[in-house]
Amino acid sequence: MRMLPASFLGVFLCAGLFNVGCDKDGSAHARKVVREQHGPEVANILLKDLQNHRVGLRRAAALLAPGFVRATGEEQEVGMRKAMKIVRGTKKGISELVISPMSFLAVVDRNGVVIARDVEPDTMKGMDLAKQFPSVAQALAGTEGFELGEFENPKDPENPSVSIVMAAPARYKGEVVGAVVLGIPLWRMAQRMSRQLQMEYLGDKGPAVLWVYLYRGDKLHHHGTSPGLDELVPDGKARVAGLSKSPGGFTGGVNQHSAWYGYGVRPLRVLGPDTGAVIFRMDPQK
Repeated sequence: MRMLPASFLGVFLCAGLFNVGCDKDGSAHARKVVREQHGPEVANILLKDLQNHRVGLRRAAALLAPGFVRATGEEQEVGMRKAMKIVRGTKKGISELVISPMSFLAVVDRNGVVIARDVEPDTMKGMDLAKQFPSVAQALAGTEGFELGEFENPKDPENPSVSIVMAAPARYKGEVVGAVVLGIPLWRMAQRMSRQLQMEYLGDKGPAVLWVYLYRGDKLHHHGTSPGLDELVPDGKARVAGLSKSPGGFTGGVNQHSAWYGYGVRPLRVLGPDTGAVIFRMDPQK
């Protein structure tokens, strides 16, 4: 067993590739479940959410399209914001967008500049999203798309908000008159994945402890996890080393305070290179 830093005292590690076993330990079952069930489940949640948001955004663009040409200036801004609130409302809203981890819905003009977003205060008004995100420029050219991009974080410039950005063209009488854009921060997607797994695995012996972290490069994105568990997540170098040996992902185990966790690192290449999930599971205690 390799030497561990002082901050890891009392924590023991055992790592193995998805296709390779390692010495027997208390995390073996949890690692097996992560590899065979939770990894595919997390990938499916992401793919389903991308598809649902794509459908919802397309529907929103069709409903909001008249607002791009029937008003201008402040009247247009107020009208668009009101319409977007209806689109996301529980009574008359678009079902794919009502229950969503997205942080914003916005409309941009033909030049890619934000007319309004769905809530106030509107910190996005006037932002040139077409310049910042190719998917928005693509939508204004007539084709919907998505990408993983960054928004500046004024409170913490060194840690921008990394989000899934999706855009769809808004057409009025066959002409593209603007675009509708939404953003899903990775931390909110990680939170959504964690909650879904936690709800689905409430066993007779109590719930399994389940958490999902999303990563892009060296950065982790998560919400609600404990600082103690955060310290156990394989860092960027460890992820690169493991994935170089097993591109489909790898698993490991950790023992903290006499409790075993199994974890798995799984790439999510649909979002781009060096992007994926780290899933932690502790089996229900007997």
